[in-house]
Amino acid sequence: MSAFLNKVVVITGGSEGIGKALVDAMLQEGAKVATCGRNYDKLYQLQSNYPGKPLLIHTADVSRESDCSLFIDKVIAAFGTIDILINNAGISMRALFQDTELDTIRRVMDINFWGTVNCTKFALPHVLANQGTIVAVSSIAGYRGLPGRSGYSASKYAVNGWMEALRTELLNSGTNVMWVCPGFTTSNIRNVALNALGKSQGESPMDEGKMMSAEECAQHILTAIRKRKRTLVLTFTGKRTVFLNRFFPALADKLVRNFFFKNNVLVK
Repeated sequence: MSAFLNKVVVITGGSEGIGKALVDAMLQEGAKVATCGRNYDKLYQLQSNYPGKPLLIHTADVSRESDCSLFIDKVIAAFGTIDILINNAGISMRALFQDTELDTIRRVMDINFWGTVNCTKFALPHVLANQGTIVAVSSIAGYRGLPGRSGYSASKYAVNGWMEALRTELLNSGTNVMWVCPGFTTSNIRNVALNALGKSQGESPMDEGKMMSAEECAQHILTAIRKRKRTLVLTFTGKRTVFLNRFFPALADKLVRNFFFKNNVLVK
């Protein structure tokens, strides 16, 4: 029997990428799923793929406290409780800091960090009552600052630190708190990454053919939730980056620089 059968699972940013793969996987496991996103058409298409399934969709911008409060209220009205919250909604950026408008970094921080805080605040009483699980989908950029992604790195460092503090607060509550740090994963997040002016780039400079699929990433996350892990770092490159940054930070600086720059120009 599935560990997720009839569990109420809330997934933010579920209309595409890792979020959608998580929605698909949880429904296949027999969970009752609620998800939100900013694009109603994509959410509606997702719901259309699962006629008769317990899938609640809601249009919301997680950077807005009121949107998050209303979303969680709708989940409780529909399903009565929450067992698992997966804070997946996020946005990236790609621009050198010297060229970046400060509002671009604020936008990234509002979605990635405050979106996690907002949804967790309103879902927390219900998850605590069930001794459930709170998850944040973070990034390797939360362990190692990445050039051209200074705002994204800052937001993911903030997520990791905040989740660690929350985990420690709830250590004796029976509720598990976990943060997941995928390496490069096939996802639309790079296509909608913000440029220096805060506009979507619409393209990705990365070769996604060599990346972990969103579906594989989702399965790793489900396994980690079942095992009530503390952290999950994915891909060999991701694990190597975290290791090198911890024990050989100067070497990591050079390797990361060489990976993202060519002829002193940001290329990835």
